[in-house]
This record gives sequence, C-alpha cells and structure tokens, in this order.
Amino acid sequence: MDIRTPIPSQSTRFLDRLRNFIRLRGLAYKTEQTYVFWIKRFIRFHGRRHPETMGTVEVEAFLSHLVLQANVSVGTQRVALNALIFLYREFLDTPLEDLQYEMAKKPKKLPVVFSPEEAASAIGNLEGEYKLIAMLIYGAGLRINEALRLRVKDVDFGMQQLVVRDGKGGKDRITLLPDRLVKPLQQQIDTALHLHKADLARGFGSVYMPAGLSRKYPSASQEPDWQYVFPAPDLSVDPRSGIKRRHHMLDRTVQKHFRIAIRAAGIRKPAGSHTFRHSFATRLLEAGYDLRTIQKLLGHSDVRTTEIYTHVVRKGGFGVRSPVDEAF
Repeated sequence: MDIRTPIPSQSTRFLDRLRNFIRLRGLAYKTEQTYVFWIKRFIRFHGRRHPETMGTVEVEAFLSHLVLQANVSVGTQRVALNALIFLYREFLDTPLEDLQYEMAKKPKKLPVVFSPEEAASAIGNLEGEYKLIAMLIYGAGLRINEALRLRVKDVDFGMQQLVVRDGKGGKDRITLLPDRLVKPLQQQIDTALHLHKADLARGFGSVYMPAGLSRKYPSASQEPDWQYVFPAPDLSVDPRSGIKRRHHMLDRTVQKHFRIAIRAAGIRKPAGSHTFRHSFATRLLEAGYDLRTIQKLLGHSDVRTTEIYTHVVRKGGFGVRSPVDEAF
C-alpha cells in the first residue's frame, strides 16, 4: 500500500531521521522508499559503516560496483546516485566532491508499444473497473498510479479534462478526458459515491488526505469530492493513523489483471500497464500532434524524454482527439 507508516518525531535512529527529513521536504512516498532502499544497500556494501564516516571515495566504489559486479542498468545506477546525492548534500549537508566512477552504458531500447489492434484486443479482455482503468491509461496517457489516485474532484466533465495531482516529480498537470469515457466514468463515480454513502452509514467514510489538508480541512476527508474514483473493495486500517478507511485499488492487483488480459490477447511482447501509456503517445505522434503538446499531456519534464517516440512532428495545438475514441 502506498501510504507511509508513522515514525516518532523524536526518534534518534538514523533511518527514522532520514525518513522524517524526506517527508518534511514533501517528497513522494515512492521516492522515500527508493532513496531508503539504496542508502541501506550502500551502508551494507561498506560493512554497515555509518554514512557520516564515509564520503566521495565510498560512493564512487559503490556506484562502480553496481556496474562491474551487479550489472545494473544506467537508469538503476542513476537512481542510486540520486539517492546518495540527496543523502550527503541535503540530509548530511556535506556535498560530494567531483565523483569519478564506472558509468553504466545507456541501452538503446525503444519503448514497447501496442498496435491499435493489440490495444483493443487486450482491453477487450478486461471487465469492469479494470477495463476502464486500462482505457484511461491508453486514452489519456496516465501512469497506473495516476489513474488509481484520481479523486472525484479531479474529473472535470464540464471542461472534459482530467487533473493529475502530484504526478511524477510532485507536479500537477491536465490531460484530456476522452469522449468515449465520459459515460463510463460518470457511472464509476456514481458507484464509488454509493459505496462511500454506505461507509458513512456504517460509521466510516473518511479517506486519506494529502499532507496538511487534513489539518486545514478536518471534515474534507468525508466529502464526496475527495473520494477515490476507483475505491478498494474492502476497508483497511491506515498504519499512519490507525483509522479504518477505504483506500484506492492496489496497483499490483490491477497489473495482475492486465497481464492476464494481455496473454489472453495472444500478445507476446513484454507488456504491462505502461505499454498502454507508451501507445497513447505513439498514436498521437502518428496522428501528427506536436511533440510539446504530447510532452505536456504525459507530464514529461524534459521534451527529450518524449522524443524517444519519434523524430517527426508535423502539426501543433491542443486539439487532441484521444486514440480510445477511435478504437471503440
């Protein structure tokens, strides 16, 4: 579950202090998990020495080990580097000197993409919420957790757009709401709010609120607008507060249904939820939409990330028609 466990504010344990520091910076929980994972691995590599007794030399040795012995990819090495830079520069306030280490070679891999027929076939093997989530990813370019974290207030039927809150890098963005998904989303929201009403009647009905908002708006957690569009089938105890509440559907559960549907469609590519997102970008580029437009819809901070999909851009503007409207 993508929720933080509580940590005593006065804890003197190194990793507890690190986690609290990360949370004060407002970083995403997945970032916290990733940074702590690589920092723990760094500590273990050097015989459990305290990071304050180490520095540039030890970081260089660890990063080189990841390539020469662990055979990690360039992306994995970069994530480990980012974690250690954060540790020393931000948390310990002792920036690393000019690092010299063995660098992973950047693989020349293209993203796995569905053909329109493959996307339609895979989605056709899904039902209910799972089908709608896949269509949102393919039709609006969402990441899986961006789809699962959608709240009722984030679906703007009047403007026909989706507001993605706290996406990758902690950024908000706007993407399109496909014509084909207006009615299914309205029905899904009705179902979610009916479930919310039943939870309220049973003495529950509060939902997790972003940091700070629960204190500023103490009653908002029970308001319909803040409820998840894709609520979990069961209530669970929030480890941060001990409150029994309904979270959103788990990504691993959705991913499992996606894998089954992809196999049932006879697709042999190494595909998953992100393949639908890659296919969204590819369809728009094939239709001639501007690269900058697609960058904004995908939430890429650098247009070079978007450029992996194509080298040819023919026309601009935000007049985007979703690929899901063409396929269904």
